[in-house]
Amino acid sequence: MCDNMKKILYYLAVSVLFVLNKLPFCILYIISDIFYFFVYYVARYRRRIVRENLVKSFPEKSLKEIVKIEKKFYSSLCDWFVEMVKYYGMSEKKIRKRMKFTGLEDAYRVLAEGRSCVCYMGHFFNWEYVTSLSLYFDDKDLVVGDIYHPLENSRFDRLMKRMRDQYGAESITMANTLRRIVQIAKENKKFLIGFIADQVPTWESINHWVDFLHRDTPVFTGTEKIAQRTKAALFFIKMKRVKRGYYTAHIELFAEDASKMAEYEPTNRYYEILEAEIKENPELWLWTHNRWKRTRAGYEERERRRIEDRRRLAMNNQ
Repeated sequence: MCDNMKKILYYLAVSVLFVLNKLPFCILYIISDIFYFFVYYVARYRRRIVRENLVKSFPEKSLKEIVKIEKKFYSSLCDWFVEMVKYYGMSEKKIRKRMKFTGLEDAYRVLAEGRSCVCYMGHFFNWEYVTSLSLYFDDKDLVVGDIYHPLENSRFDRLMKRMRDQYGAESITMANTLRRIVQIAKENKKFLIGFIADQVPTWESINHWVDFLHRDTPVFTGTEKIAQRTKAALFFIKMKRVKRGYYTAHIELFAEDASKMAEYEPTNRYYEILEAEIKENPELWLWTHNRWKRTRAGYEERERRRIEDRRRLAMNNQ
């Protein structure tokens, strides 16, 4: 798509989002209900992936139970969209009312001791609201941030970054994570950074697998490496929807010092907690993500070809 067309689509989208942003939540949730009907029944957006993910993750459930979870998920997905639209420019008073945090005592203690915090979480609705966590800290030597993957459209990416940073948090790109954390350390500052680590890693970054929701699952391990290198305390942010548009996030400590844990232990523990959270409220996790598209068999075949290519290249260079 040419740059001019991208620019036109961006301004059209922003115009629509601006109008929606001015509407009250009661109207936005009516729009969400209409949107749900279109997405689920007409467009059938990623229905095959969602159904397959649910069936394989909950083999003990009947098809009727799966469909019930599926419909609740799509309704939650549409709510997430309108809540995202309304989130931009929301006053501190309103976001404090709609997004409450519990269990902050351990985080306050760790930071008071001069140490940093790594917060694991999953793609649980509404994860975007968690960026308001920065409102609960006023330490000038503390960087509260989140790790994100930049959008392909640079204009939309800047818009999303402004939204996430509006309460004082710092959005850090995945590629720049380690560099930024090293910089924070050099400035003698602490950090409290959220990592959503439940996505599928690239083939090249796979080095560990876990049993997650009844499947052999490749996982990111970069978060634990950063935590161990910085001797950070490890937390899990558990999301709960109180009612439509209102959430709580419990900040649960699960390790005082990541550097004292064995290799892969933080990652394994994270996925255990995440799986329990998903089983408790399955409709709130992002099932549209093709989480299991990379298999161990596919990985082993790629490794076999890579070794063969290296051997062939070595022989040709002799």
